[in-house]
Amino acid sequence: MTVNQGDQQVEEWLELANGCICCSVKDSGVNAIESLMDRQGNFDYILLETTGLADPGNIAPLFWVDEGLGSTIYLDGIVTLVDAGNVVRCLDAPVGEEAVHDDGEEEHASHAGGPLLSTAHLQISHADVVVINKADLVTPQQLQAVQERIRSINSLAKVHITEHSKVPQLEGLVLDLHAYDNVDAASLDFASRGHSHLDSAIGTMSLILPALDERQLQNLDAWLRSVLWSNELPGSDVAAKWDIHRVKGRLTKQDGRIKMLQGVREIFELIDGAAVKGDAHSAAGTESGKIVIIGRNIGDQQTSSAFQQSLDAALRSQKP
Repeated sequence: MTVNQGDQQVEEWLELANGCICCSVKDSGVNAIESLMDRQGNFDYILLETTGLADPGNIAPLFWVDEGLGSTIYLDGIVTLVDAGNVVRCLDAPVGEEAVHDDGEEEHASHAGGPLLSTAHLQISHADVVVINKADLVTPQQLQAVQERIRSINSLAKVHITEHSKVPQLEGLVLDLHAYDNVDAASLDFASRGHSHLDSAIGTMSLILPALDERQLQNLDAWLRSVLWSNELPGSDVAAKWDIHRVKGRLTKQDGRIKMLQGVREIFELIDGAAVKGDAHSAAGTESGKIVIIGRNIGDQQTSSAFQQSLDAALRSQKP
């Protein structure tokens, strides 16, 4: 790890039990960074740059630390940088290690079948921000096609266009994102419209929920645990061939309070949120909530219907 101190750089080695941050137990990675912070003092920001072939879904949960553990670090957001001139090729015809094979050797490739999945798909589908670089090297029509393709994979992410990797500012664009602090209702509405027909490898589905009471909120938590942890859809005979990458939701309670849902792979969290003035989703006890799910083998009509029916049945259940 390289630590910048003014105009000087200090090289630090972090000892990890497995020798690889992608494969280490979460506490090992977190403890290693916290140990470095104890020795060098608090940092303004920690930017973890992975290789071009890394799967963010294996890394993000390392830093999804429960507040009860009292960690001094937290996951701020995932940024994916794509090459405007090459990303479509990487998505359509991945070569070598760019392709994710359904051979059972990787967790995210445990379900056979479906269109070819690439590392580029994984990096885009998990992103909170996608930066399309080298826009000056493609035509306006090609750039538009790249943007549409990216939004078809992940319509929840913010997209920025750059040339020569230059952004007008770092804060709020690629740093200090606070991507997991809030869920914007407008972004969920945009994502639910989707463009999954442009890329069949990754799909998006939108689930609608009524205003929830406390029992229904507990039932939702149990339903999410079943779907994300056990890969089982309660009360459904639909074969579990999906692989969920991201989950976001904005839920209303019957008392008017807002709950937000954030999830990466099997890790998810339901947190309190503030109602926003003018937000149609914040009307007490009247407006519906929404959950958007991004993943593989997600979004076709049969799967979406099965998920909605399963969720509806879980919310009707009298057992918390």
